[in-house]
Amino acid sequence: MAKSVNKVILLGNVGKDPEIRSTGGGTMVANLTLATSDRFQDAQGNWQDKTEWHNLVAFKRTAEIIRDYVKKGSKLYVEGKIQTRSWDDKESGAKRYRTEIIVNDLSLLSGREEGAGPYNRSSQAGGASSYDQRPPAGADDISQQAEISDDDIPF
Repeated sequence: MAKSVNKVILLGNVGKDPEIRSTGGGTMVANLTLATSDRFQDAQGNWQDKTEWHNLVAFKRTAEIIRDYVKKGSKLYVEGKIQTRSWDDKESGAKRYRTEIIVNDLSLLSGREEGAGPYNRSSQAGGASSYDQRPPAGADDISQQAEISDDDIPF
């Protein structure tokens, strides 16, 4: 069989507060949406932004971290895989499909003032958490004022 890869990397903002629930067996599950944006020039040369919404699902410890530290507007870096599930609609009997990103790794990128947690967390088996070593908000006003644009990136 030929080798295949199912890997997704996303960097975006949470669209609304995550929904947290537990399965019958007690496994915690977090459902949330993440918005990513693409910038392009239209036929008239005007810059346009196109937002894509992604449905994310996280389990166990990652779901707990999302519950405790993620809210609407939080910036996240996510690694995971695409999964499509299907079911029969109880009302119409029609087959329904939903494509989701199953979160394997999560890094919280929002500052503390934005309601996110104080550290990044790897949720992969054997992953270790790495603590955010940035100074607290307002500790270095000069670095807070420096904006990086796409023009600053060398590639």
